[in-house]
Amino acid sequence: MIEASTENIILIEEIQKLLPHRYPFLLVDRIISYVPGKSATGIKNVTMNELFFQGHFPNRPIMPGVLIVEAMAQVGGIVLTQLPEASGQLSLFAGIDKVRFRRPVTPGDQLVMTTELIVVKRKRFGKMQARAEVSGKLVAEGELMFSLVDS
Repeated sequence: MIEASTENIILIEEIQKLLPHRYPFLLVDRIISYVPGKSATGIKNVTMNELFFQGHFPNRPIMPGVLIVEAMAQVGGIVLTQLPEASGQLSLFAGIDKVRFRRPVTPGDQLVMTTELIVVKRKRFGKMQARAEVSGKLVAEGELMFSLVDS
């Protein structure tokens, strides 16, 4: 279990201890707000140096929606790592529902993602509500389902 600082901030070094993802798939730079086992808010600083902008799209760089969902899920993963039933477990996507994309995310944006745990069932499955914003404007939202498996 981690303990967030008094400001409830988790820096990248601690994120890397909690999540198995690494470059280029680690999509969370910092957790800026954290309630253990309940919710988290994280940021991703989107830069033109992201590998996906080479092909999505060369003349109009837009962050792929699936990577926005993945970034939200990684923030949710921070919440999951602190659940007693998740000890020694790996969290995997089990489904996504009601996901909607409202506006594009482009280089220079700071993606702010918030996840809130809704339910954990049979200590193996669960659901989170997630949303992503840029400059206070909603860019994506939806429900993320997860499954806990032996790591």
